Amino acid sequence: MRQVLLIVDVQSTFSPPEWLVDGLRSFSAGIPTIASVELHDEQATPFQRQLGWHPAAEDENLVEADKVFVKHGYGPTRETLDYIKQLNVERVLVCGIQTDTCVLAAGFALFDAGLCPTLVTDLTVGSSLDRSGQLGIDLWKHHFGQVTTRAEVLAELDAARG
Repeated sequence: MRQVLLIVDVQSTFSPPEWLVDGLRSFSAGIPTIASVELHDEQATPFQRQLGWHPAAEDENLVEADKVFVKHGYGPTRETLDYIKQLNVERVLVCGIQTDTCVLAAGFALFDAGLCPTLVTDLTVGSSLDRSGQLGIDLWKHHFGQVTTRAEVLAELDAARG
């Protein structure tokens, strides 16, 4: 199956747990990987004005990726979506930080772009509202249906190799 891994906002600003960073590093080694990094630009997204908080103006992705896209806000950029569409993949594996906000926003954008977003449930962390990520997982199942785990994807890759 042609697929790409999209890692959402695994960067210092959001203090990802070490198990997530380590898990993503080993998982992404065998799959084409892209990542997003959320940077603050108040002119693009009014985090400070509306929420009294904002991500860092400079930060970097903590997991090696083939391509990294900067975004200013919750969802992926048009450039990110166009890049993924050019890859002609059957599904986009999505994981990362804030299952119930930024990861979910990526799911909506991918779905609306005609792609097949699939959440990797054990490689995601929720927001401060629900650190377990279960709220985001439940919303993902409701809206997109497609969820998987790291073990299921690795088993599929092993079976495809032969």
